[in-house]
Amino acid sequence: MATYWTLGCDAGDPQRIAAFWALALGYVKEPGFDEPDNASIVDPHGRGPAIGFLKVPEGKSAKNRMHIDVRVAGPGPWDMVERARLIQHKVPELVAAGATVLREEWYGDTLGHVVMQDPEGNEFCVA
Repeated sequence: MATYWTLGCDAGDPQRIAAFWALALGYVKEPGFDEPDNASIVDPHGRGPAIGFLKVPEGKSAKNRMHIDVRVAGPGPWDMVERARLIQHKVPELVAAGATVLREEWYGDTLGHVVMQDPEGNEFCVA
């Protein structure tokens, strides 16, 4: 049996970054975490871990050592053409929510993933 766990994240604006990640992952706000200095989001179906955000005074200063991959096509194996279409559909939605595209990674003629930054500059991939 897996251990129940929460991903803890530092943030400049916990409520804003929680709202971004709730949109990106299909999560919802966790009740009771609506203070300016903390926020938490949860998988409404109870499958994924909670993600907590705690206000810290310092900004991001280096590349992430870990990052989230937003897997828009779900678990494999995939139809790679459909997977690429889903990636290309999700990226503009995240840009509209404040993310930035850094680059696309291609494996020959196949779109592998898009490297992005969230509104606070944390790297993640849409895959």
